[in-house]
Amino acid sequence: MRHIPNLLTLANLLCGCLAVVALMQSDTIGALWLTGAAMVFDFLDGLAARALRAYSPIGKELDSLADMVSFGFVPGLAIFIILGDTLVESGLPVPFAYAGFSVTLFSALRLAKFNTDSRQTRHFIGLPTPANAGWILPLVASSANSSGILMGLTSHAGFWMVFSVVSSALLIAEIPLFSLKFNRMGWRKNLGPIALVLTGIPLVVLLGLEGIPLIVLLYLILSLIFPPASETP
Repeated sequence: MRHIPNLLTLANLLCGCLAVVALMQSDTIGALWLTGAAMVFDFLDGLAARALRAYSPIGKELDSLADMVSFGFVPGLAIFIILGDTLVESGLPVPFAYAGFSVTLFSALRLAKFNTDSRQTRHFIGLPTPANAGWILPLVASSANSSGILMGLTSHAGFWMVFSVVSSALLIAEIPLFSLKFNRMGWRKNLGPIALVLTGIPLVVLLGLEGIPLIVLLYLILSLIFPPASETP
């Protein structure tokens, strides 16, 4: 039983590896769903570890390694590919596409900081890597398939270069963000997560995949309105 959390973490890693293969085959929708599956396994491994009291140093390190692939390398590769395509269409130097891997580099830094930062026990400081992947992959998928209301933005190379910089900066920004785990201290200390759920679901229903990046943006905004410091007992 104590190996169940690690098996779930390895499932996360496998999904990340398959997402890389999907991206290399120009299957952005498949990569998006595989990244979503990785997020589910990432949630379940923590849930299983708490339920089974199966915490271990190996599990912690394995979790970060899996996240590095699924939520660090995958979104960086996705931006590299879509940025390369838009650069070709714009007649701009293709090597600029490597800017997409700034997300991968800063994801590694983000995960290393998280593992050594004692402040991040009840909340996050900087955008978590799954959330960062959560607003990159849907935008890449909609752009690659020439669909969605944001095509006016995502079809331009300039957008992706700026977006890479912004996403990278948010990963290590000293911005406290509330955890999505509900606090047991009452609804007042859960206002951020409650507001995110109540507004996030309609966004996905109305906008589909393009609603997911807006949920991440909303997460950032709500964390400023309901800072996690106010949630601590």
